[in-house]
Amino acid sequence: MSEDFYCDEVLSGKTKVRKVMETENVLAYYHTKPFYPVHIVAIPKKHIASLIALEEGDNHLLLELLGVVKQVAATVTKEHGACRVITNLGKYQDSKHLHWHIVHGKPLR
Repeated sequence: MSEDFYCDEVLSGKTKVRKVMETENVLAYYHTKPFYPVHIVAIPKKHIASLIALEEGDNHLLLELLGVVKQVAATVTKEHGACRVITNLGKYQDSKHLHWHIVHGKPLR
């Protein structure tokens, strides 16, 4: 696997995903290999390596991304009573592309 699954596979269209929400700059979709019963990923369509790699010029994109995360999290919480919103950095980040996980339930594995 490359260092950026999201650019190389999802945004290129090589890996088909089931979309939850999409804006001009953000895509939220069901994880292709979920770790939780409900597992949604939200990504910017622009390559940004991680949360700490954001530049000041990305502020509008971050607000749009967090708006999508907020809406998806609100829907999951309404349907299931709770959710977690997670982002990873450094060695915890398998794909070097900023992404947020919106999850509910006990880990599947």
